[in-house]
Amino acid sequence: MEILEIIGYVGALIVGVVLGLMGGGGSIITIPILTYLFQLNPITTTAYSLFVVGTSSSIGTLSNWNKGLIDYRVALVFSIPSFLAVYAVRKYIMPLIPTEILTLNELVITKDMVIMVFFAVIMIASAVSMIKKNKGFTTHKMTNQLNYPLIILAGIGIGLLTGIIGIGGGFLIIPTLVLLLNIDMKKAVATTLFIIAIKSLVGFLGDIGHTEINWTFLVLFTALSTIGIYFGTYLSTYIKTVNLKKSFGWMILLVSATILYKELFV
Repeated sequence: MEILEIIGYVGALIVGVVLGLMGGGGSIITIPILTYLFQLNPITTTAYSLFVVGTSSSIGTLSNWNKGLIDYRVALVFSIPSFLAVYAVRKYIMPLIPTEILTLNELVITKDMVIMVFFAVIMIASAVSMIKKNKGFTTHKMTNQLNYPLIILAGIGIGLLTGIIGIGGGFLIIPTLVLLLNIDMKKAVATTLFIIAIKSLVGFLGDIGHTEINWTFLVLFTALSTIGIYFGTYLSTYIKTVNLKKSFGWMILLVSATILYKELFV
């Protein structure tokens, strides 16, 4: 086993620890680990990420299910268009994109390059949201009036994003539920995990038949992430999440800059 692979398996544990500590952010580091440490192409990487994130989120969902924190009404309205969008992207749209999209002089813009650059841009947005203080973020109260068109549009948009780059999208779903739909923060986090779990696994189903899956590797990676979740959950009682999010945000910013440099200039 090569040193990069060993570091990659340690990274799988870290993915779980991050999910256990913060309830999200696992896919943000899963994709770079799979792409650069295990040398997988971005199409395979995004497929594997969907499986890892979906399985990991399911664990958190079971706990929230027992606590009665999931808003099934919002989850249902949000999830159906999101499921359809992510499945359509993985099953029908991604296979149609050519390997080489465009050639500019000596620069060949490939499908893999576009996916990773787009992912890096999303990472920057995620990092900024973690670093920036969101005052008043938890002051909203749940209302009985739901803006169904807004929920459907948000579901489609985040479903498309998930389908393209293989992330759960928690950092987008939670603000949508809290700020735009006035859902209580605890319920928003629980409902988001539920949405991510099903959405990611449905998206992964769209890859079956188009992407070669190494099940032995994928199950091992996911198992290590699952172990990390329990360790992260234990640590969460001793670490302040606010400070952790800010530090994690700066780390993500550094990783995204590295990805952009590697894809565009190396």
